[in-house]
Parts: sequence; C-alpha cells; structure tokens
Amino acid sequence: MAMPRLRAEDTLLFVVDVQERLMPTIHDADELVATVGVLGEFATMLEIPAIVTEQYVRGLGSTVEPIATPLAEARRVEKTRFSGVVPEVLDLLRRHARPNILLCGIEAHVCVLQTTLDLLAAGFIPWLVVDGISGSDRRQMAVALDRMVRAGAVPTGAMSAIYEILGDASHPRFRGALELAKRLPRR
Repeated sequence: MAMPRLRAEDTLLFVVDVQERLMPTIHDADELVATVGVLGEFATMLEIPAIVTEQYVRGLGSTVEPIATPLAEARRVEKTRFSGVVPEVLDLLRRHARPNILLCGIEAHVCVLQTTLDLLAAGFIPWLVVDGISGSDRRQMAVALDRMVRAGAVPTGAMSAIYEILGDASHPRFRGALELAKRLPRR
C-alpha cells in the first residue's frame, strides 16, 4: 500500500484543546503554542479548513491567543468528551471530505490519543504533528505517540508537513510559507 501524502486539497487542520488553564502543566508549552500558531497561519494562508476543540471552557478557559487569532475563522467546538470526534466534529469532517487530518494539541495521552483512535475508526488518516503535540507527563506522552502510530496514525513534524503540502518551491504561497517555517521553534 502506498503511503499517503499531504496535499492542501485533501487535508484539514485539527487542533485539540490548547487552552489557557492547561498550559502551565504542559511540557514545552511555549514551543507547542508557537508551532500550532504557525500551522494555523499556514492553514489560513492555503485555505485549509480547521477545527478547534475546547474541553470544558468554563473550567479550562479558551484556546490560547497565539492560536485563536490565526484560526479566528476555524470552527470551534466545545466538548466534555475526551475525544475531539464528537458528533458535531464528525459531521464537519464528513462534510469537508478531507481524508488527511493534520492533528496537534494536548494532552497526548488523553484527548489527542482518543481523538486519533476515533479518527482512525471513522476512516480518516491522522497525521500526528509530533512537535505540535504535548502533555503534562512525558512518560505517558511517549507511550501514547507509540500507540497512535501502531494503530495507523502517521507521524510528521510541522516543517515537514508545511513543505509536503507545498510540494514545490514554485508554489504561489512558497515565500509566505517559508517565512512561517522560519518561525518554527528549533532545538
């Protein structure tokens, strides 16, 4: 079976629960927020649809500003279920009919894991943006990422995803995307 490829016309950005009151416990929170913010700007630039979930907003706050601003037009769905694939989201995913789901957010071992498993069960291909996924417990994050990949999710990085979607330096949005890619955190 051929490995799928990311393309703008069949990809959707899915941001899971990057909320204000969760951030103080998240490993590398600033890098995560910067990475997901860049992906949000990239998705907007290429007109890639986006869905943002928020877990129990009254208790955990809204999506953090550096992500909320570039994704101001994205569909926001509040939930209490850990998986982001709640009925409203599943309906949106089916209406967009984009098989590739570029997935990022928190927490890797709870909401991102359960979202991934539900996306796979619904016939979508979750692309795990590993530098755009984090959590509060590194040990559980590693196990969760391994489990998601073994279940069929495809690991990728934000920069890799950006360049794969562009496909060619002659892409009309290449210069703008290059400026975004330069803002991605590096280690």
